[in-house]
Amino acid sequence: MNQPKIRRIVYTEEVLKARIAEMGREIARDYAGQDLVLVCVLKGSLYFLADLSRAIDMPVQLDFITIGSYPDTTNRTGVVRITKDLDLDIAGRHVLVIEDIVRTGLTTAYLVQNLEMRGPASVRVCTLLVNPDQQLINVPVAYYGFRVSGIRLVGYGMDDREQGRNLPYIAEMERPVP
Repeated sequence: MNQPKIRRIVYTEEVLKARIAEMGREIARDYAGQDLVLVCVLKGSLYFLADLSRAIDMPVQLDFITIGSYPDTTNRTGVVRITKDLDLDIAGRHVLVIEDIVRTGLTTAYLVQNLEMRGPASVRVCTLLVNPDQQLINVPVAYYGFRVSGIRLVGYGMDDREQGRNLPYIAEMERPVP
């Protein structure tokens, strides 16, 4: 399978590392002395979680959740299902959901609502990228790395048909020719 065709690099590896280091310091300051669980939304957030968790200078626990969508429904309706659930009990603990990108907010809102029903002390969202122009619902994004528009992105965990996740930068993909 071929790697996605790259139009331009939007965020270099160096820019990503610098911003994630800043975010890690903010999170460590805000959650100092608290019991924090980072919940990574697989697969796209894996690289972000790895770098962010190392940038947070305090004890944290990591867990993973996978969201599956019903074909051609998630972006319009937010109808999703959890295909891999948490292993940790989050009751009474502070939860920070780690996302790669928040577009419409529908999937993230569903996930936050689901986690809140488990009795945590708090649930907030940390996303590397946020697209406010596409948001259909407000989600509690406490931390974000960069604002983006509706361009098709790949790299640093984001994919095009499961390709390109391992690129160390975030790039804009070429648009397919109609």
